Amino acid sequence: MPRRRASQIVAVIWGVNIVSLLAVLGIVLFRASQRTVQAADVPTPVEMPGVDLIYTAPPTLYYLPTITRNPLATPIEGVTPTPFLLASGRRATIIGLSVSGRPIEVFTFGKGERQRMIVAGIHGGYEWNTIALADELITYLDAHPEEIPDDLTLYILRNLNPDGDARGHDRNGRANDRGVDLNRNFPVNWQADWDRNGCWKDPPVTGGESPGSESETRALMKFIERHQIDALISYHSAALGVFPGGTPWDKDSIRLAKEIAKITTYPYPPLDTGCLYTGTLADFAVSMGAAAVDLELSNHRDTDFEMNLGVLQMFMNWER
Repeated sequence: MPRRRASQIVAVIWGVNIVSLLAVLGIVLFRASQRTVQAADVPTPVEMPGVDLIYTAPPTLYYLPTITRNPLATPIEGVTPTPFLLASGRRATIIGLSVSGRPIEVFTFGKGERQRMIVAGIHGGYEWNTIALADELITYLDAHPEEIPDDLTLYILRNLNPDGDARGHDRNGRANDRGVDLNRNFPVNWQADWDRNGCWKDPPVTGGESPGSESETRALMKFIERHQIDALISYHSAALGVFPGGTPWDKDSIRLAKEIAKITTYPYPPLDTGCLYTGTLADFAVSMGAAAVDLELSNHRDTDFEMNLGVLQMFMNWER
């Protein structure tokens, strides 16, 4: 083959190779640019120890309506509250939360078939001494578990209205954070409003928007519905005596009220101020099959602990 022709063939081959290389390089650069564009749209991965990479989705914007703050609300401060601690390490069961998110606690003693319950603090800080009494009774039983009958389970709800208790130990602490009297919010004989003659008037309270409208009320209702409570004491203050539940008063509740009056200075029949009581816990408890009473302490300061220790011992052993 002539030398000149051979040189031309070599040149053609090199030209083809160069064109091919340029084409491949162009394809590589194009794909690399596409990946760069796609990577710009992918959220930055967040690395977590021991966990596969996850990707944070772009934030979604929500436009919320303006909320008017409840003037009665008692915000929870940014500090850790002092817990109610017992020597044994016994802890409460949280059965629900208040309107402002405070826990509603129940302490349980015993494991018997008979189930009884004590409720305090339904009127919050206005009746703060009922909460103090509940804490004294809880502490006593924790130190003396041998006094609990073998066939009994006793539940003590120490503070049904923690928001009212946080608001103040005065008249302003009576209602919950929605201005509702919790002892008028239960779904038996409920009324949104009532004749105020002989009843609480200042500051004004309501029975709620509907029966059981309040989170505190619903938490206790559910607890009672899920347990076979056969007797209940709801502590109040002050000075009016012992009120049986039921309309008319339930016979077993009357018997329980009389037994309490026998061993205390709390009057039965209770003092009649002419007030019409609606939507009460005691009436609801009776409707659920329990004997129930509202028991009022002597005043708004003292717990009458020694006297109510006797009530506790009678209540645990009382025969229905």
